[in-house]
Amino acid sequence: MPNIRKEQTEFNKLHKRLRRNVGSAIADFNMIEEGDKVMVCLSGGKDSYTLLDILMHLQKTAPIHFDIVAVNLDQKQPGFPEHVLPEYLQKINIPFHIIENDTYSIVKRVIPEGQTTCSLCSRLRRGSLYGYAKAQGITKIALGHHRDDILETFFLNIFYAGKLKAMPPKLLSDDGQNIVIRPLAYCKEKDIETYAELKQFPIIPCNLCGSQENLQRQMMKKMLENWDKAFPGRLETIFSSLQSVAPSQLADTQLFDFIGLNLEQRANINSESSDEETANAGLDILQR
Repeated sequence: MPNIRKEQTEFNKLHKRLRRNVGSAIADFNMIEEGDKVMVCLSGGKDSYTLLDILMHLQKTAPIHFDIVAVNLDQKQPGFPEHVLPEYLQKINIPFHIIENDTYSIVKRVIPEGQTTCSLCSRLRRGSLYGYAKAQGITKIALGHHRDDILETFFLNIFYAGKLKAMPPKLLSDDGQNIVIRPLAYCKEKDIETYAELKQFPIIPCNLCGSQENLQRQMMKKMLENWDKAFPGRLETIFSSLQSVAPSQLADTQLFDFIGLNLEQRANINSESSDEETANAGLDILQR
């Protein structure tokens, strides 16, 4: 009996933490507004199940009204358990729609055997979901990417693309027709994993197509996991850096007017310079 109470207490803490993080992300980026029709893209994985669950809880207490519809894309992968999601969604009494589009055959026809199919598969999936959202008057498309996904993307871009960019919590889609939001942006993957296990979501594996997840992303995931174990708090600090950018301390001439920089502009960048001096002072101490 004491163990049951302890487990319930831990679950309540976890649930409260996830709700707080999602609520903070929604507020910070104005993700959901009065009258929004939010489409939660449900893949059958732990992240999208958690996203739907938390949004449904927040919907009941939010000071604004918004609708939720869960949407899954059935890509006709061999072995895909078509009954799982409809049964679950009917059980929790949430409006839903299953889009049937055989993108699996297209991917297999275009991508040579043995090569990674994830990139093309993702583009086709986005096209189907964006098209449905526009046709149904969806105002926000909610994806289940979390904090660790954002950090992995950040380092992937640095190491392999030579770009200082990540995965924004809110963005205008490439077609300019949809607003995409990521309410789990402040949530840790390990919290989501634990929550999914405790809730016993009917998880559908993502490797039914036989393709392996991007090897480079797996390398980034492993790197971040090692850092988190060896240096607790490092990931939180790195994520905080994405929210505190000093353009004058980088080297992008499109982002900051270095060419036109003169003494008259000193006051405008004074705060950024002081941050640099503080960091350099800390580095000097470490090097002594």
